[in-house]
Amino acid sequence: MGVSRLALVAVVDDDSAVRVAISSLLRSAGYRCATFDSAEVFLASGRVSEIDCLLLDIRMPGMSGLDLHLALTRMNHPAPVIYVTATHDGGLRERALSQGAAAFLAKTFEDEDLLDAIHLVLNSSVGDQAEDRV
Repeated sequence: MGVSRLALVAVVDDDSAVRVAISSLLRSAGYRCATFDSAEVFLASGRVSEIDCLLLDIRMPGMSGLDLHLALTRMNHPAPVIYVTATHDGGLRERALSQGAAAFLAKTFEDEDLLDAIHLVLNSSVGDQAEDRV
């Protein structure tokens, strides 16, 4: 993240209520936010290179969050990924973390947990310390 501007956090989730709630929280905390209802819309947006942090749902129609994360990794996209999901599948959590996710939060998370995770990854010099918060 550049010091001279506010971080841009992208929220990719097929649930509009989740997108609205998270974007409101992020804006109230001083972040810029862009929301997308699918991985495909995000990739086609032309904004991928602008993103400082990516909040992904794992299970979405079409391309999953895991598939999007893998595609971004193959593109050498450096933004950290934090999963926010209602999925409580331990195998998916492990796969997400093994793909380099910075954090994994269940959608019953507290606002402060999400803000803390974002703050940590945006201010981490290494960013390879994965957090598992379920």
